[in-house]
Amino acid sequence: MSLLLFAAVCFLAYSNGANDNFKGVASLFGSRTTSYRTAITWATVTTFAGSVCAVFLAQGLIRKFSGKGLVPDQLVGSEHFLLSVALGAGATVLLATLTGFPISTTHGLTGAMVGSGFVAVGAQVNLATLQTNFVLPLLVSPLLAVALGALLYLLLRFLRLQLGIKKEWCLCVGQSQRVVPVPQPSSVMALQSAAPPLEVTMGETASCSERYAGSFFGINCQQIMDAAHFLSAGVVSFARGLNDTPKIAALLVVLASFRIDWGLVAVAVAMALGGWLNARKVAEVMSLKLTGMNHGQGFAANLSTGLLVIGASSFGLPVSTTHVSVGSLFGIGLTTRRADLRVARNILLSWFITLPCAAAISGVAYWIVRIFG
Repeated sequence: MSLLLFAAVCFLAYSNGANDNFKGVASLFGSRTTSYRTAITWATVTTFAGSVCAVFLAQGLIRKFSGKGLVPDQLVGSEHFLLSVALGAGATVLLATLTGFPISTTHGLTGAMVGSGFVAVGAQVNLATLQTNFVLPLLVSPLLAVALGALLYLLLRFLRLQLGIKKEWCLCVGQSQRVVPVPQPSSVMALQSAAPPLEVTMGETASCSERYAGSFFGINCQQIMDAAHFLSAGVVSFARGLNDTPKIAALLVVLASFRIDWGLVAVAVAMALGGWLNARKVAEVMSLKLTGMNHGQGFAANLSTGLLVIGASSFGLPVSTTHVSVGSLFGIGLTTRRADLRVARNILLSWFITLPCAAAISGVAYWIVRIFG
């Protein structure tokens, strides 16, 4: 049973990495600051660093996500309970990843603990603790992120204009291949390439690159922005590793023969692998579909996300990096009027589905584990 629990926790960590790792660097890819491969590499390195630091800085979250206070103490120490929680949350997060929805592992864990708890002890689940310690931070954090993301963007834009830093657009001149129908002797319409016409594109289009002109203290403004953007993305990924790793490793506290420090390392490795191998679908939703963004807007979103998540981790509050990151991007999208409301609505719906889905899967898993365990 101990080996099964360890494997289930690693499965949950892998699912978490696949769904969450790219969120910190989504703006790097979405603003075309860098390629997908470079972005996911940076996310993997910085997330792993945050996970390792969780050994020293996030002990409060380890205690909170062991289930203590939410369910009776005798259930907290049950391997059957923790195994079903890991399976329920991991399956929910993996399903969302495969369908491209950026959901909250925190939400999945919370739903899984409630589902297994109700099957195990019924009305003894402490719903007051659920509301105070879990639901309230999860509801408030995206609203704070929307407001902070929009505010930071407007503030940074004001400072840029005051410093006289302006934008410049490239003029794209080149050739393109067009495919046109040409009648053939066989009376079959075949496709052939016509002569490549000359095309000129200028202005605010996807084919032109927006950059910051001029220099600041002798340094090119675009280089300063790119460096700050990479740094902010690293801060968000570091904060995510710091905040999420102890939540998952908390499921291993019952293993007396297993040091929790090594559990945190195992979770960190599994998270890194999940992000490296299975992050593409969620990456496209976060980077390209939720809202259009430029370098400065992406930097503002990352900065607000990092500030909120690191602040929450230091106080032991279980906020969702997903909710904060999506909220920051959406807040900026509302400010620039480039947010896709349909995509935002679908993401919001997936957040509401996460908790009952995880609760149902975890409840069934607990019932099966009790029978065969």
